[in-house]
Amino acid sequence: MEFPPCPPSLKSIQHFLKLAQEHDNRDIVIAYWARIYALQVGLKASTQTGEETKLLLAIMDWLELMKKQHADNEALTHEVPAQAHIENYALKLFLYADKQDREENFGKNVVKAFYSSGVLYDILQTFGELSEEAMQNRKYAKWKAAYIHNCLKNGETPIPGPLPDDDDEAEFAEDNLSPGGSGGNGGASSSAITPPENEAAAFQPEPVQPPTPSSPTSNITPPTAEEVLNNPNKLPSPPVDEEKPGGFEPYVPTAQPNPAIAATIYQPIVPAVGVHITPDQMITAQKYCKYAGSALNYDDVTTAIENLQKALKLLSTGSE
Repeated sequence: MEFPPCPPSLKSIQHFLKLAQEHDNRDIVIAYWARIYALQVGLKASTQTGEETKLLLAIMDWLELMKKQHADNEALTHEVPAQAHIENYALKLFLYADKQDREENFGKNVVKAFYSSGVLYDILQTFGELSEEAMQNRKYAKWKAAYIHNCLKNGETPIPGPLPDDDDEAEFAEDNLSPGGSGGNGGASSSAITPPENEAAAFQPEPVQPPTPSSPTSNITPPTAEEVLNNPNKLPSPPVDEEKPGGFEPYVPTAQPNPAIAATIYQPIVPAVGVHITPDQMITAQKYCKYAGSALNYDDVTTAIENLQKALKLLSTGSE
């Protein structure tokens, strides 16, 4: 389906629509909820011009069509599995980008992965307030995307991971990811830092092989705006087996769990007598089970166990 162009007055939803377009043929759940969030934001921002109305109506028509065509897909028709799907996808992207960053594999794919992860965490607000962890991941992902992008643009080598001083990182993010920012740390001049939201096109590079740690990152030159606009493309392909996102370790039945990890994960649960489970608690327990199922789709056994433990504890004791 062809959508009308996005008018300048709805610039705030462009990156959500771009993310949806990138996933139309690879993950309909991401595309569907990205456009729902774009519609929600667009309706609030709309000044009801003809161009705006034409685009928003086209999005509504597409959403209705997808809902009919994928009526058997729970992640499109129910919020609980949808939230679990998007949350796990955002986390997978975030961990992939973080792993590459800490290994000093700085490249445009890492910038794109960080930035897209931040956009996905924005979309998760469709289902309510973000958890503390999700809020931190979103803030860090957007900061890292802007920081690495501008370092590469200026021919500078980014610092892997968080900045040495958390206060420095917070100051960097406040100064450079907000309008009118005037400061900067980590080797990028203040005039070079541009929030991803204001330069969405700069985060659509052609997939490239990230440089190895021994490669000179100072020689990396990002594409010009003209090159990017003439070569629209998608997210980097999911990492292959030897480049799995950090934190997702395949489950090996014969392997013995690390004692230190086992002590924190395998907590015995003692059922309380006469526990009354409220409808809200029942829904929360269902969410934990959905999260566990989604985690297993990525071979993330640890996260699956943690969520199942949370569900068992809630149902057994009536408290989280």
